[in-house]
Amino acid sequence: MSVEIKIGVQHASRELTVESALTPDEVESAVSAAFTGESGVLVLEDEKGRKVYVKAEQLAYVEIGEQAVRRVGFGAL
Repeated sequence: MSVEIKIGVQHASRELTVESALTPDEVESAVSAAFTGESGVLVLEDEKGRKVYVKAEQLAYVEIGEQAVRRVGFGAL
């Protein structure tokens, strides 16, 4: 299962989209920690192990989608 996360960054014309194996609660905790922590950086890891770093002061919004099971094959149509 994966969660789609959309991150709006101030002064950027496009949003970042990350698909992660984290639960929505874990993503919410990471966002809260970025605002209250000493580092002030939101760090998320996608399904392929790549990491995304965004300064908390540059965040415009974070949209957390629902967990979805990926379907494979012709039955997914």
